[in-house]
Amino acid sequence: MNIYVDIDQTICTGDFPYDECQPYPKRIAKINKLWHHGHNITYWTARGGRSGQDFSELTKSQLEVWGAEYDELLIGTKPSFDLYICDKSINSCEFFRDDDDYE
Repeated sequence: MNIYVDIDQTICTGDFPYDECQPYPKRIAKINKLWHHGHNITYWTARGGRSGQDFSELTKSQLEVWGAEYDELLIGTKPSFDLYICDKSINSCEFFRDDDDYE
């Protein structure tokens, strides 16, 4: 299965400034478990999509320090939407509901 995972407010706190984001270890562990079971994990973030600033090295470094295992990292503009309706998606809060790092 190909699984795309957002970064900010999904596996870590907040938004900008990105270097202050703190990881959610339990969420990362859950994604890592999927990766270890043979699923293809792609982290996909819009960091710098509007500003044009390159956050690729910072993001790669954070994922490494946080212990996130993955196949690919995509950085840049993602589709802009307020609501995404799809039969193949799940809300991050619902996915991590039982083992959240925060309340």
